[in-house]
Amino acid sequence: MFLTALSNYHIILEEPHSCVSGIVKSFRCSGKGLNGQSACRVEEAIFAIIIAINRLIEENKSELDLLGEVRNFTSIVAYMLYCWLIKLAVLKKREYGTKYTQNNFITAVRAMNEFCLKPSDLSQLRKIRRRSPHDDTEAFTVFLRSDVEAKALEVWGSPEALARERKLRKQVEEEYKESMLFVAAPSVDPRAFPRSGKRTTFLQGPGKVVSVAICINGLNFIFKILAWVYTGSASMFSEAIHSLADTCNQGLLALGISQSVRNPDAVHPYGFSNMRYIASLISGVGIFMMGAGLSWYHGIMGLLNPQPIESLLWVSDLGLAFFSILATLLVAISEIKKSAQLQGLSFYEYVMQSRDPSTNVVLLEDAAAVLGVILAASCMGLTSITGNPLYDSLGSLGVGALLGTVSAFLIYTNTEALLGRSIQAEHVQKLTEFLENDPAVRAIHDVKATDMGLSKVRFKAEVDFDGRVVTRSYLEKQDIDQILHEIQQVKTPEDLENFMLKHGENIIDTLGAEVDRLEKELKHRNPEVRHVDLEIL
Repeated sequence: MFLTALSNYHIILEEPHSCVSGIVKSFRCSGKGLNGQSACRVEEAIFAIIIAINRLIEENKSELDLLGEVRNFTSIVAYMLYCWLIKLAVLKKREYGTKYTQNNFITAVRAMNEFCLKPSDLSQLRKIRRRSPHDDTEAFTVFLRSDVEAKALEVWGSPEALARERKLRKQVEEEYKESMLFVAAPSVDPRAFPRSGKRTTFLQGPGKVVSVAICINGLNFIFKILAWVYTGSASMFSEAIHSLADTCNQGLLALGISQSVRNPDAVHPYGFSNMRYIASLISGVGIFMMGAGLSWYHGIMGLLNPQPIESLLWVSDLGLAFFSILATLLVAISEIKKSAQLQGLSFYEYVMQSRDPSTNVVLLEDAAAVLGVILAASCMGLTSITGNPLYDSLGSLGVGALLGTVSAFLIYTNTEALLGRSIQAEHVQKLTEFLENDPAVRAIHDVKATDMGLSKVRFKAEVDFDGRVVTRSYLEKQDIDQILHEIQQVKTPEDLENFMLKHGENIIDTLGAEVDRLEKELKHRNPEVRHVDLEIL
């Protein structure tokens, strides 16, 4: 009826305003979904077309054949307007409410924690298998949130009773946490938890270097403090303080290494690898405060109150210290060379980038110790030969300056590491090219690859996927004849909507599977990449 009325151009030309208003009003009354603003736009568009047709006829009244063409043109325009109005009515913006959020999924752990349910309660609900977000499992079971909410109301009787139970459980949990602060931890069977490898940590790699350094620097401190007691030398006192500072700092490094191999937990999901950088940073501050500070203080006091060297025992002590520290330095150099070779870096680049902070500290401390022993021996020798204690005090100040330089470098490099620095540009390019060469990927944007310490990398990127490739991947796993049959059954807009909703959800799942595939392949090809976050653009 609507199409017939529009096709009758005589009605349109004689009463355009009433005709257009009647058309729009009929759509409003039929519940097709036109609101006030849309109706005004429809009236303006139709009325503009009618005025144009009217002006065309008035300008060409003498040509009789034109009237038939206008009649045909009016019919075509009327049909196009009718289709456009139908499109507005069917594809109107849908208002999503709580009805749609009830289709959300929830895991068994969250269902029990948030709704105070037991495993036996969940066993009676519908189970849905979904693609797992974890690398170690292909799929896992979830529940509809609406089913869980209904079951919780069935178990507890009312929302108020459920809220009271939640509050009560939260109070019990808080009381338990408070009581654990004052009670010794119960004995736990160590077989119940995986080992973090702490026993072997100090038998190889940086742990071995730090262990050797602790033993040697501890002995050096004892030798040097005995030499200072017999000689009263300011330089020897500075060297003794230097060895004590090295021993304490390396003990701190050992603690950092021990903590860095702990397994990730709920509070620290990315692990504790940065503990090495934290320990090295504190070590750098300790060298500055304890080593450089006390050396400067003792050197200044030696200048103000010069004291002669009373014994030559310092020669043997410094000799032992020199060769023992040199041995530790060679162990650190050997370890750094191996690690640098594995990462494709030069010795200098590896040290400057502080890729292994613990070994770096040992290397720099021992290098400073060797130079410090040479400096102290030279100054003490000059004092013994000339009898002038000024050289000894200057030696103490020189050792303090050396330690201050080392501490400044350690503080700077470890601060840079803790701030989150990017990995090498070549490595970032390699990871990006791998993703861009995948058929499902159109482009990669906003790439961030961060060094997390312990040769672990976190990779993040915005990925522009090719929807055609993803759709083909979905269709390859479907029965094409069945899909064609479903298409043939589409007769109404509602049928089309149901068809699109069904396959649209499956295509989204396919896109998620493509993301998982890329993340797994990226980790497999690059073992140092431990955490991958690919965001769909």
